Amino acid sequence: MGAEREARACAAFYGALGMAEPVLSCLRCLRQFAGSTAKRCKDKHLEEALLLSRALSEGLRALGEAEARPLLRCILAFQMEATGSSSSFQKLEQIVTQLAVGKEALLSQEVGALLAGLVPQGEVLSPGDLQSVCMFMEESSLGRQHWRQNLAPLLQGLATTLHWVLQRQPAPGSTWGYLAVKACLQLFQALPKDVAPLAWSTEGKSEALQSLLGLLLEVAWGKAPNKDVRLLAGTALSMLVNTAPQPERGASAALTLFQLPSQGEGELKFGELAVEVPRVLEPDGLEKLVLTRGLLTCCKTDILSCQLESFAHRACLLLDVVFPAVCALTKEQDCHYYCFQVCALWLQRLRESLPAVWRLTGTRVLAQDTQLLQQLTQLVWDNAETPVEGVSEFIHSSFRLLLEIYHLECQHFQDKERPLYQQMLQKVVSMPWQIKARYVPLCAIVPYVGSQQVLDAYPDLPQHLLSCLSTNHLCPAATEVYKALVRQQCAERQDGQRGTEAALAERWALRWLPLLSQALRSPLPILQSNAANHLLAWTLRQLPAAQALLAAQFSGRDTASLRAWVSLLKAQKSVAGTLPLRSEALERLSCCLGAREEGVRLAALGLLCCSPSTNRPLSGSEVQLLREFLPLNLNCDSSSFRQLLQAAVRKALVRLRDSSLAQLRGKAAQGAEPSEGAGQLAQAIGFVEWLLQLSIASLSPGSNYQRKKTALLLLAAVLETCTDTWSPERKKGQPPRTMATLLSYARQSGCWDFFSQPNLLALLSCLQDSTNEIRDLASELLVRYFPATFPEPITLALFQLAQDALGSPRVQEAEAGALLMKTILQKSDSSTMKSLALEAEAAPTLPNRGLCFAQHLLHVLQAQYAAACRDLLQAAATAPMHGAIAALRRCLLQVPEVAASMQAAELAQSWQDLLTRLVTTARDITSFLLGTLQSQQGPGADDQAAAPSFADMGNAIGSLIMLGKGRRQEEEEEDSVLLSEEHSLILTCCWVSVKEIGLLLGGLAELLLAPALPAGSEPLLPLPALQTAARVFQEILLRCRHWGAVEGCSMGFTKFCAALLNQADAELQAIPQTMLEQGLEALSGPRSSSITRRAAGFPMLFLCIVSGEAPTQARPLLTRCIQTLLALATTALPQDWDQTLDLPQVCACHVLQTLVRGAGLGGALLRHATPMVALALQGLGSPCWAMRNAAIQLFSALTSRLLGQQRSRGEGCPAEGVSLQAFLGQHPQLGDVLLGELGAAAGPALGGPRLHPALHAVLTLLAQLQPSADGPGSRSARFLGPLLGLAGSPIYAVRAMAAKALVPVVPPPRRRGLLLQLARQLPAAPGRVRSHNAVHGCLLQIRALLAPTPGTSGLSAEALRPVALQLEARGWLLTPAQRCPLVRATFLQVLALLPTSLSPGFTQSIRDTISTELDSLLPRGKPACAELQVGLAILHQAMAHFVCSEAARLADGERIGAVCSLLQQPNPDVQLAVLSWVTSGEGGTCEELENTLGLTLLESLRSVLQERRDKEFLRLYLEALLHLYREPSSSSREAFHKLQGSSAACLEMLLHMAEAECPGPDLLFQAVCAASLLLAHRFEDEDSALVERWCTVLEACSRSASSEVLRLAAARSLQMAGADVVQRSLRAACSSLVPVALRLINVGIHLLQDEEREVRHEASGFASLLRRDPGELLQDSCIFVQDNVGLLSLLQLLLTEFGEHSKTFDLLLQHLPVLDLRGIVEELEANKATNLYKEDEPNVFAEPAILARQLLPVLLQLLEKAPTGSPLRASALRWLVAAGPGVLRDLRYCEHCWSQEAAARWGMKALGCAKLHMAVAVLLVRARLVARALQVLGECAAAVPGLSCSAQELEQELTLVQGLLAQHGLAPLPSHGGVPGEPEPLSGAA
Repeated sequence: MGAEREARACAAFYGALGMAEPVLSCLRCLRQFAGSTAKRCKDKHLEEALLLSRALSEGLRALGEAEARPLLRCILAFQMEATGSSSSFQKLEQIVTQLAVGKEALLSQEVGALLAGLVPQGEVLSPGDLQSVCMFMEESSLGRQHWRQNLAPLLQGLATTLHWVLQRQPAPGSTWGYLAVKACLQLFQALPKDVAPLAWSTEGKSEALQSLLGLLLEVAWGKAPNKDVRLLAGTALSMLVNTAPQPERGASAALTLFQLPSQGEGELKFGELAVEVPRVLEPDGLEKLVLTRGLLTCCKTDILSCQLESFAHRACLLLDVVFPAVCALTKEQDCHYYCFQVCALWLQRLRESLPAVWRLTGTRVLAQDTQLLQQLTQLVWDNAETPVEGVSEFIHSSFRLLLEIYHLECQHFQDKERPLYQQMLQKVVSMPWQIKARYVPLCAIVPYVGSQQVLDAYPDLPQHLLSCLSTNHLCPAATEVYKALVRQQCAERQDGQRGTEAALAERWALRWLPLLSQALRSPLPILQSNAANHLLAWTLRQLPAAQALLAAQFSGRDTASLRAWVSLLKAQKSVAGTLPLRSEALERLSCCLGAREEGVRLAALGLLCCSPSTNRPLSGSEVQLLREFLPLNLNCDSSSFRQLLQAAVRKALVRLRDSSLAQLRGKAAQGAEPSEGAGQLAQAIGFVEWLLQLSIASLSPGSNYQRKKTALLLLAAVLETCTDTWSPERKKGQPPRTMATLLSYARQSGCWDFFSQPNLLALLSCLQDSTNEIRDLASELLVRYFPATFPEPITLALFQLAQDALGSPRVQEAEAGALLMKTILQKSDSSTMKSLALEAEAAPTLPNRGLCFAQHLLHVLQAQYAAACRDLLQAAATAPMHGAIAALRRCLLQVPEVAASMQAAELAQSWQDLLTRLVTTARDITSFLLGTLQSQQGPGADDQAAAPSFADMGNAIGSLIMLGKGRRQEEEEEDSVLLSEEHSLILTCCWVSVKEIGLLLGGLAELLLAPALPAGSEPLLPLPALQTAARVFQEILLRCRHWGAVEGCSMGFTKFCAALLNQADAELQAIPQTMLEQGLEALSGPRSSSITRRAAGFPMLFLCIVSGEAPTQARPLLTRCIQTLLALATTALPQDWDQTLDLPQVCACHVLQTLVRGAGLGGALLRHATPMVALALQGLGSPCWAMRNAAIQLFSALTSRLLGQQRSRGEGCPAEGVSLQAFLGQHPQLGDVLLGELGAAAGPALGGPRLHPALHAVLTLLAQLQPSADGPGSRSARFLGPLLGLAGSPIYAVRAMAAKALVPVVPPPRRRGLLLQLARQLPAAPGRVRSHNAVHGCLLQIRALLAPTPGTSGLSAEALRPVALQLEARGWLLTPAQRCPLVRATFLQVLALLPTSLSPGFTQSIRDTISTELDSLLPRGKPACAELQVGLAILHQAMAHFVCSEAARLADGERIGAVCSLLQQPNPDVQLAVLSWVTSGEGGTCEELENTLGLTLLESLRSVLQERRDKEFLRLYLEALLHLYREPSSSSREAFHKLQGSSAACLEMLLHMAEAECPGPDLLFQAVCAASLLLAHRFEDEDSALVERWCTVLEACSRSASSEVLRLAAARSLQMAGADVVQRSLRAACSSLVPVALRLINVGIHLLQDEEREVRHEASGFASLLRRDPGELLQDSCIFVQDNVGLLSLLQLLLTEFGEHSKTFDLLLQHLPVLDLRGIVEELEANKATNLYKEDEPNVFAEPAILARQLLPVLLQLLEKAPTGSPLRASALRWLVAAGPGVLRDLRYCEHCWSQEAAARWGMKALGCAKLHMAVAVLLVRARLVARALQVLGECAAAVPGLSCSAQELEQELTLVQGLLAQHGLAPLPSHGGVPGEPEPLSGAA
């Protein structure tokens, strides 16, 4: 606190002078700077101080030195305390320099006096002193001047400090050693001329510098365990080399350092300094990296390139010393990042040194035949796919530098032959597109060879880039390639000086327009998004004329065109800055905002909200569109949609705010006319107010989760953007400084009362939500933005509610109580705290409210523990402990004020006592609960190492239940498969409490052990408490079986271990180390427990401990753990091992698997991957089942870790991944392990075939890799022989997987040759078959190599022609002469992959063979004897698929007829094959085939339905029929017209199936959809009875209780036929269909509220079709709308077209539920005990309250439109008689309840009751409807019994009740009348 003391003295000194006010203002800013914790706040205060200092400096000049000294000294004191931040130090340096103008000598004197005390003679410098030395050396010129004058003591001080650090070895996380080395580095860098004589001159030789050199060498050689410190020492040594007076001397010293590792003991000569060679007990090879990286980072170019005298040839450091070291480093398995950083640095230094190197050597460095070029290219290619984070960037820069150096050399030596470019281009083209490494060199090559040459050599590039854009990790690389090529095209065109922008765009379009158009129209969101974000806007900036070409592609009305059109407009707006939209574009944009697809809506919203300039106001049309859009999109169930919606609205709010501020400042906002300012300001304020009210109204508990989450996100955006709340932790999004002006203006208009009582109550209701996302977000908004304290009555009610919730057995309610407690603590002050009913010991005696609150919660927890000890069953039901523990965790760990109070010295003892008692209580509770589940109770329970079995736990809990119910153990209850509620209560209490204890203890250790303790203070968690906590963790992990509890505890234990291992205290570090040793000892000890008793947490114990090690350290615990586990797992099994016991070997495998799957260890495990893979493969052959099972799991985990996350579903040929060559490069020893297994399996077996259990695992691993572009001599080539040998394996699975594994082994250029070789191996005649297995395996390998790879075109037909000729010569393999059906089927599948390479004659012979084979299946009398052949069905299916594929490819009438004849086959295999081929969509390319097949299926439908041969066949048959007629067309109408007679019978049978049979949901789905299809195509006037039956079926299927499949069938059926029925009912001739139409619309309203998105989407199609003109074609003009838009359009349709029908009113009233309001209130008043389980709603998505508000205007308009005497008025009167009295009674009951003070007791609970909110909302709607009915019906309603009031009186009663309810947060204010901004049906459906 030296700065604070100086500030007080300074203020006192200047108080007597006339400069008191400016000095005090400056000091105030500096004090605020020192007291702030957030960097933004510090910078803000320093900026203010700097401005003040400029004004203050004028006054200081007139004063003498004595008067100026106190202020300068004060600011220097602040500067000394700011040495931890470079930016703050620089600002303070500016301030002190500004104030010292004219008094520089005084300032120098003060700086010298200040720094002189940093380096006392012979003492060790503290980390703070070292930081000050570094900062003054780096940023202060006066500081450097002082150190220059006092260099000797500084050197001595640094040497003393570094020597002490190396001897003592501070804590792993300590920065002491790092700062000491950094000070040396900055000293050598800042003062090279002063250091040089001390190192290179005999006279000036410094002993201190010599000692420092020796210490730096010791650090570099590994005496400092921290890798970063060693690397920094290498840089410091190189900086010392730079001080050499001549380059040759520096180079000689550097060479000496490089020769040091091989020198051994002796003396090192460095200039004139001589030191002993450091002794390294265990050299790790890092010393070479340290030296190399240090030299390349900072060594002078002339030193690196000067000639070395000790070499025979002209050698230099860079080429002859450093480069061999670089090559050696890149082959190391450790420190990949730094090794490849060194490679990139070497190339960079070579480029800088080229002139000097040319002068030295006189020749090219990278000539074509030089070994250096070959080594460099091999190095970068071998490591191009390294997955280590950060390495790829170094490889990329290496490629660019290599080509640049090559280019410079060719230019310098005038060499026109440049073969390297072509070689690299050919290598790139030969690599698979999935390899990311191919695209970086491609970018580098483009400028040197030109775009045209690249595109000519690589014609598939556009298609490959398209595939890359749909793959996240390849997208950046593909984007760079596209930009490089387009940029190069533009440069080439401009160099030619011809053509215009239009010509450039036309040239661009030839290659790239199809790619961009296809990507923007793609149904894949990732592809569309990446193309729009990364390519489109950039293209328009480069080529503005391309916009017209793109716009012409997107003029359609289909979804893809709309999405692409909006993306184009958005990109155009971002480029041009503005985009005025005409009426046609606005109309189309409005359609996009209502479209069904989320991507289209979001794109349109983004277009509305975004702008390159934030102060450009929104236009009136944009605001209106937002007002229409937002209410309809609040309940979207996509999380990503909600996040993107919030981001878009935030942009709009920022524009509104900034443009409004510009107006208030008197400046016209960008793009606005000055005269429009007032209107735009009012519009902005009104929109924000509307959005605020919309968000608040949507937070009602009656809303669904989706609406509440979206509303909270929008409210967060409003509060973040439009309040002046400063958030120090945020870097962006802070309010402007003039925000208060806008707030004042808005509040004068009566708007923007963000923190009003209704808003507060709405957010408080969210704190009781059942989901933690809603609760946490609401709490965050309350804490961050609302006033510092809640009103006292609300706080008291909240506290009581929190107390009750903490005693709930439901986990969600207890967690809500914990969050309430935390929120109360954060939003209360000391006066409020006194009024809370805290425990007697807590409130009056404790000085801090956080401490007071924690004390209270601890008392609650201890009371609950005492109750549990008395009767656990009763306690679990009424006072479980997990709520109180969770509240303690939140209040202690998540409240910043509490954490700050823990650091206060005056509270330390109180906190220490409380925390010690808390840890002790946690230990007692853990022992009690875990002992309870083992029939042991209390802290003295036996600490056994195995968890109880489930049977033991069941017996123990049963005993507790009997005891709790007062019955004896002998009384047996009836057995039940399901757990009773009592069982669940106890289990929930135990497991959740244990989990919370683990999280609490881990968080406490992390919080309390993280900061450095002040000198002399004791830790808040003393050593005994930490040891107790460690035992608690150990007990939980060893005795707990519940995975949720183990997982939660593991998170806490990992934090606990990390905090301990990061401490300097050896006793603290020893706690996790001892636990690890104990665990390893227990693992290898004898087993007495059954395998079913193994604790789930035992492996997690090891994972948590090793995950706690610092990632930057050497991880000795991890190494020790893995080595011990490997040694244990490889131990031979005993001869007499028992299957019922846990084997140590098996447990070791399981622990290894857990370590491998641990996310926190990352790449640290990869160095141990090879022995673990070997162990897993060895374990697969174990005779012990448990060992084999553990080995399988370990191998699976290792595969995921080695290959990364699998992002594709294709087994065996994924769309992306690492290549085999790269995989073997990363794990060279692993290749030998895999090859050994393959060789053993493929080699000759003595004594017949043998099983190789590990073989399939190896093949599976290989099959998941990608092909390489390497040559025959590469690492992967060794795998080819063994894999080819496995083709003859007798095991089918081995042959199949070997074929898949062959694909990555064969590079694409060699694939054709291998195919030819395999084809020649096939037997040419039946007599030459030696092994059918070998033939089959060979064919499988051919098929795998021929199979098309996603994103590639494969080999051309011409290239495959020789392969086809070889196969044609072996055509007998398809004939019956080949007796194996599997071989015939596989041969046919191979031929199907070569359709265009086979000769016409051979193709005809294939057809003849297939025809003969399939004709033989037709019944021709009674067969004599049918031979059973295995695989015959597969052959017939393959033949059927071949016939279908050929028909689709050739579109030939004869072949299409053959396909249709196959459907008449009696063979079920053939029929099923054709139907499955149809449903897979492979025939979609041939319209004629689909039409003919559809007609054939229709013709046979009646007989199929009558036969009802097989349910699966019928389901597939109907699915194929629906697939073929998925879209209406003229051909489909003709087909159905031909079959009018039979279709009626089919429809009858299908409806009967749906009505009377139970065929199962899947078949019923197809039957209902097929009936709808028939009805849609044959609907006539006489079919009204069938229509009614069909409608009844849909009503039954659409009920909420029906399965999802049936609800989907109903929605799809509505879309297929419902719209036609409704539209036909509107005709005068079909009025009899009106009741059916109304029922169908009612079904649509139900389905549009379904909880499944797919059901709602299908139902929205029905609504969309009703919106369009009946004469329009569907595919051309109908835009499918979002479900909410569809719902409003259905209500609009009812109002406009069916408003006069009597049943319309009754139909809508069905959607107003009648809820028992009185019963709900009485249940709240009773405050009954909570049950553990809560019954779920049948449809959690539906929102009756929201729907009621939407229905109200429709019902009111129906009443008003109904003429006197109409049936509708009669219906309204009947409803009024039935419902009116009840509505009036409920209103008066509400008035009675909420007028009394008694409601305050349960008012806060009522605030979160969803049922009550729903009942109140519906009541208000019904009351408003009753009032309007009384008004409209007039005298007819006067005699309604029980309704003794007029319409006006009812309105007054309604207003009164709604006002009362609004005061309690149960209804909107009467002036709002409903959900703000909720669109009327008329406007919403337009």
